[in-house]
Amino acid sequence: MKQTDNSGKRIKRSLLRILLGRTGFTAIAIIAQFFIIISYFGYLKDYSGTVTALLYILSFGVLLYIINMDENPSYKIAWLLPVAVFPVFGAVLFLFLKLQPTVKLTNKALIQNIARSAPCLKQDKTVKADFEKQWRNARGFTHYMNKYAGYPVYENTQVKYFPLGDEYIPALKAELEKAEEYIFMEFFIIDRGLVWGEILEILKRKANEGVEIRLMYDGLCSIAMLPYNYPKTLEEYGINCRVFNKVRPFLSSSQNNRDHRKICVIDGKTGFTGGINLADEYANIIDRFGHWKDTAVMLKGDAVNSLVMMFLQMWHIPDGENADYEKYMPAPSGISAPGFVLPYGDSPLDNEPVGKTVYMHILNTANNYVHIMTPYLILDHEMEQCLASAAKRGVDVSLILPHKPDKKYAFYLAHSHYAALLKAGVKIYEYSPGFVHAKNYTSDDKKAVVGTINMDFRSLYLHWECACYMYDTPCVADIEQDFKDTLKHCQRITEDDLKNISFFEYVACKILSIFAPLM
Repeated sequence: MKQTDNSGKRIKRSLLRILLGRTGFTAIAIIAQFFIIISYFGYLKDYSGTVTALLYILSFGVLLYIINMDENPSYKIAWLLPVAVFPVFGAVLFLFLKLQPTVKLTNKALIQNIARSAPCLKQDKTVKADFEKQWRNARGFTHYMNKYAGYPVYENTQVKYFPLGDEYIPALKAELEKAEEYIFMEFFIIDRGLVWGEILEILKRKANEGVEIRLMYDGLCSIAMLPYNYPKTLEEYGINCRVFNKVRPFLSSSQNNRDHRKICVIDGKTGFTGGINLADEYANIIDRFGHWKDTAVMLKGDAVNSLVMMFLQMWHIPDGENADYEKYMPAPSGISAPGFVLPYGDSPLDNEPVGKTVYMHILNTANNYVHIMTPYLILDHEMEQCLASAAKRGVDVSLILPHKPDKKYAFYLAHSHYAALLKAGVKIYEYSPGFVHAKNYTSDDKKAVVGTINMDFRSLYLHWECACYMYDTPCVADIEQDFKDTLKHCQRITEDDLKNISFFEYVACKILSIFAPLM
């Protein structure tokens, strides 16, 4: 039953989310360290001429380095401008962020964990051959996902689709109640309220029954949602808890790489992923930005194994422990189900944009339609051109975005892409009742993706993400039907609508689009 969120406590916590969220925290850190850098220059005033000359030489060197980096051009432009306009501060800030040892250590640990878990993620050759028989484009796709992403395609996996958090949360609780051996949970956001309170009670009870429970959430939760020492509280209940990438009061590029995944695995038999976090707004218990439209999938069968390995790879980053991955590798499920399922993860540290590549592959191989739900539309040139090219080929490319945004700057950035996409024939709709947080693709009644990967720079380049790719599974029809049902509650955006935007929004779109890769 929906509750009205009128409590003073809830309002204060909402304000804290804004003031102490990623954007606010980063801004405060940058300003503070800007003054620290300026103060250092004050100490060197007696050598100002020599120091200034050296710093300008350094800035020129940084510009050359950025131009020749093996990075997305949009990212390079976003750095070239501040370094060119503020040559000293921009260059020092770039080097400070680029040379962070924490990021290198994290990447090294993750590479080791991926190597250790690789024997548990071998591709079944028979399944691969079956997939390639059914779809002529499967061979290149499975090769890429196997060799570069590190995940196999599976048969014998049942997939259930949840079109709302209102349906997902009860199903999640029901499956948690069935746990006998272990529960692994990894979420971007956990917020105290009815949803988390009820799940926590189940976890406490299961821990008392001897079920091994591991819970991991992103460090941003510790700013405004959960107490900083919350893991100790959970450990008193028998729940092994870790905070991924704790937010600390100093600027670091590692703070820009968040664990945006949502994974729950029970006994290696059942797995969940999607866009839904453990907070009341995701189940429409409270009202934040209107009706909250979000989605998830539940897997039962062989493909759950990849979710298990994804979780363990992340869990063992801090300790460097040589984990026994095979201990948690489930036995063959014995489930028989049509179609193919490929859960996959994406890391911001390996220079391999798996999430973006999957989305582009769907767009490039579509014959009839590609239907997309995404909360954010902050694209690089390649992704924008891929959407436009598919539409120009006669493919029905339709996007559903929020009408009530959670972040105003993201709303403006999305609008900066509207003109080019509409001109190419892409159809854009905004969800009138509220906020779309779903990350869905469907195409040609055959292919679908549900996961955590937004169509923005953060998800495609900067966050740890995960998703589930499905081919010719029965639930593809359910995902497509949900798109059609959601479309009934949307308003279509036309080129005429763009003529009515304010001068302020027009200027904001142009300025923000330059720095979008860094936001």
